[in-house]
Amino acid sequence: MSEQRIELRRTRADEIREAIADDIMSGRVFPGVRLDEQELADRFGVSRTPVREALKQLSSTGLVVLRAHKGALVTPMTTTGLSELFEALAELEAACGRLAAEKMTGTERRTLEAVHHDVGDLVRRGDPDQYHLANIRFHDLIYQGSHNSFLAETTVALRKRLSPFSRAQFRNLGRMAKSFAEHDQIVTAIVRGDGDSAFKAMRAHLATVEHAFGDYLAEEGREAKALAGGGRR
Repeated sequence: MSEQRIELRRTRADEIREAIADDIMSGRVFPGVRLDEQELADRFGVSRTPVREALKQLSSTGLVVLRAHKGALVTPMTTTGLSELFEALAELEAACGRLAAEKMTGTERRTLEAVHHDVGDLVRRGDPDQYHLANIRFHDLIYQGSHNSFLAETTVALRKRLSPFSRAQFRNLGRMAKSFAEHDQIVTAIVRGDGDSAFKAMRAHLATVEHAFGDYLAEEGREAKALAGGGRR
């Protein structure tokens, strides 16, 4: 497998951001908790500079809010806000899928097929971290294949806001195999040049993720209430 094709460059701040995001998404860090820069710097063995950058990145996703004189706080996750973000991304990605089916060159279609084939190995290995990177690569190829730079840039910007949720789904929801099957439908439509089917497949793909996360957040909320209730007794 040619993993070089799907490997992305990551800075130390990126690694710290992902670790904190995992803590939040897994429920190890609760909404409203203050994230102390020095404690995080000590934990990761770095200066406060990459920690600040990581927290800044997390604030752009909505997982963390930066407050003057209070630092960074974990923000409450709501199903309504998350649903609206996924709804918007679904429409943008669906448009990218339609245009990719209509405009991709033969070389671009073959590259998409090759990357999709390689990703199958990650599913069989059960490697969620590498699958997350491969998933980014897969979607980026479709954005680029739309041959509409403004649409691609807008879609990437919104997808970055949802990146922690996308990353967590492959660990917390066991979605790798299902995601791969959904990708297969998307690739088939794009390679065939069927814009309408590509549009529908991309939209359905994002809708599935949205619904899965709605269930996930509802369950997290129930567990948090149960823990709070137990603490009061």
